[in-house]
Amino acid sequence: MGGQNIADVVKRTEVLLLAVASAGLAHAADAPTPKSASPDCFQSLYNYLNTSAADCPLTYAGLTIYGTVDVGYGFETNGAPFNRSFGPADAYLISKATSGSRWLLSPNALSSSVLGLKMSEPLGGGWLLVGDVEFGFDPYSLELSDSPRSLAENNGRPLLLQSSNGDSSRAGQIDNSQGFLGLSNPSYGTATFGRVNTLSLDVVSTYDPMAVSNAFSPLGWSGSFAGFGDTEVSRANTAFKYRLDVQNFRMGGLAQVGGYDQGNGSNGEYQGQIGADFGALSLDGVVSWARDAVSLGNYTALPKGYSQDNLKATLSNNAGAMLAAKYAIGQVKIFAGYEYYRLSDPSNTYPSGFTSIGGFSILPGAVTYNAYAINKAMNVVWTGLKYAVTAQIDVTGAFYYEAQNDYSAKACTGTGVHISSSACAGSLDALSFLIDYRPLRRVDLYAGVMLSNVYGGLASGYVAAQNIDPTVGLRIKF
Repeated sequence: MGGQNIADVVKRTEVLLLAVASAGLAHAADAPTPKSASPDCFQSLYNYLNTSAADCPLTYAGLTIYGTVDVGYGFETNGAPFNRSFGPADAYLISKATSGSRWLLSPNALSSSVLGLKMSEPLGGGWLLVGDVEFGFDPYSLELSDSPRSLAENNGRPLLLQSSNGDSSRAGQIDNSQGFLGLSNPSYGTATFGRVNTLSLDVVSTYDPMAVSNAFSPLGWSGSFAGFGDTEVSRANTAFKYRLDVQNFRMGGLAQVGGYDQGNGSNGEYQGQIGADFGALSLDGVVSWARDAVSLGNYTALPKGYSQDNLKATLSNNAGAMLAAKYAIGQVKIFAGYEYYRLSDPSNTYPSGFTSIGGFSILPGAVTYNAYAINKAMNVVWTGLKYAVTAQIDVTGAFYYEAQNDYSAKACTGTGVHISSSACAGSLDALSFLIDYRPLRRVDLYAGVMLSNVYGGLASGYVAAQNIDPTVGLRIKF
């Protein structure tokens, strides 16, 4: 299938979902309370907020509107100013540009704010037509998450003057989370096509003790863990995804077709998954390979002739594997995970440049294709424990650690943030704690903190090597 044909398929998929959504919402405006909802769940706001999404969905004609709004406020010992384009909004995890203590608006701390519309339409014989369109946004500005834009906004600024920024697969798309159509059957599984979460992102979301929180988990703040080294490949824009459950076992596969021209962060991505539940124990493993994965960056001083929207890119071929487990003992849940990935030089060098997700131009000379002549290898481990104090209160503690090899062609000199190269051996660790109180089933009041540190090569070029981010917030789901 040619690149233009693939793009047309995706566009038709999005148009179809939006058209169906508009029709459903038009009917829903004058419709009675959905039959699937509890009879009294819409009698008051209190009743509604004290139900679950399963008990009281906003559903009509097979369409369900859902969403999450997460707002908060916090303090960072070494932070960067709030950025409404950046997906997490704040640099909760220690980052290159973070410096100096500050109080900050802290949205999306417990989880990303999203709005979505999903479809489940019976076709007969046990088959369902399924679909989902979802986007992440900043609840203060209501702007779509567009992390590459946050990089461009800071182009040409010294680190000490930069606001929070970073790369991501969320680049201002109306479906920056997901946008797919598919078929589902209890016996034959679920097959979808379009913009989908990778299998590794699904596993990370399920087995992170902090549930991929932006403020309290490196796995949530950075999609590079789910992307085996590059955050842009934690989602694929034109991919086939398949899942099948057989008794207590499950399996899955993902194959991306198309490349940069179709809004992907790589020129091909392939994953396989197998997992199982054995009573209170759940296990899942994923293997992954991506070709020409993109990691975008900006400039502290723009080269002559470059514009604000000209970013730089480092390309790599990424291979890796992930294994995760969780176990429930009464009121306690224990989580653990291990990930290994290796980055090597890409299959293609793009001497003429290319256009990245979000429409940013990577000019000739702005592509780094030889960063991993000596392969970069990363080991990641995490563990945590969640304790249900009551039916309404959970406390969670978690620890995260990653370590990279020395893949520098030159001998490393210096220490800490003054080490000679980011390719030198280094590590990152994070320790976090969270109290989550649910006065109503759809409402979370939370307070948490993450202490994060970088060492060696991972601290190279940073302004500071540690951040502590106590944060409080309110999350509402609908």
